[in-house]
Amino acid sequence: MNSVSIITVNFNQSFVTEELLSSISATNVYPNIEIIVVDNGSKRNDIFEWQIKYPGIKFIRSEINLGFAGGNNLGVKEAIGNYLFFVNNDTEFTSQLIDTLVATLDARPEIGMISPKIIYFDKPDMIQYAGYTPMNYYTCRNHCIGQFETDNEQYDNVTTPTGYIHGAAMMVRREAIEKAGLMAENFFLYFEEFDWCDRIKKAGYEVWVDTRAMIYHKESISVGKASGLKEYFMNRNRILFIRRNAPMQARLFFYVYFVCMVTPRNILSYIKKGYKGFSALLLKAIWWNITQPTDSKKLGYPIN
Repeated sequence: MNSVSIITVNFNQSFVTEELLSSISATNVYPNIEIIVVDNGSKRNDIFEWQIKYPGIKFIRSEINLGFAGGNNLGVKEAIGNYLFFVNNDTEFTSQLIDTLVATLDARPEIGMISPKIIYFDKPDMIQYAGYTPMNYYTCRNHCIGQFETDNEQYDNVTTPTGYIHGAAMMVRREAIEKAGLMAENFFLYFEEFDWCDRIKKAGYEVWVDTRAMIYHKESISVGKASGLKEYFMNRNRILFIRRNAPMQARLFFYVYFVCMVTPRNILSYIKKGYKGFSALLLKAIWWNITQPTDSKKLGYPIN
């Protein structure tokens, strides 16, 4: 029986993380698992209390925030599983989640990574993810299948290749990680899982979705207030993703498209909406890509 390492990253959300641990305990029946929690530089260090409260779980502490990729890569360093299941700490498990994904990976060695169907926790009749369409490298756009649709079981019992997995819940074959490498830490936030998918595909593996497995995600369906941090990293990493993954012709087209169409359109939108400082962040995101290499100086940690 293949072993599974469940890896999650906590950043200033100890209560949310504990809810995840409770849901794993309450729903999981797969016998061969380990759970790894990485605290990613939270202001309050709960590791010592957690070690007493959850004696069977591995806890790792980083004194600084390493970002989504860096935090998960720390977990990989300690993982011993044949399959590594990366889940956001604001998710909640359902029964047979791990069993279903493991069975699919066991049956199809060509699969390098796989995601379940994802449902919004605060609106459990609404789908967040049932797969992704392929990426248009000329515009760096694709579509999340099923998102915001009412769940009428229209995507149930689908086990198929997909454009990309979803970073909130992705099970990855260890062999695929060993061939493709860990997540690139220079993304820090957003697009790192898309980049990882492309690298794992290039290593000879397929990316699948299995909607027979399902997980709840507590990310709100409402966008909420605009965030300068999100706007900066989304723009910066959208360009970085294309730099790292697109063919030359598509890459050159995207640069012209982004500078001549996306940038002025976004700046006009920021001005209209009164988002002060956002234009400067957009230009900073572009300048970062002009001055920084595509490869991170620190891509992660070696696998045991």
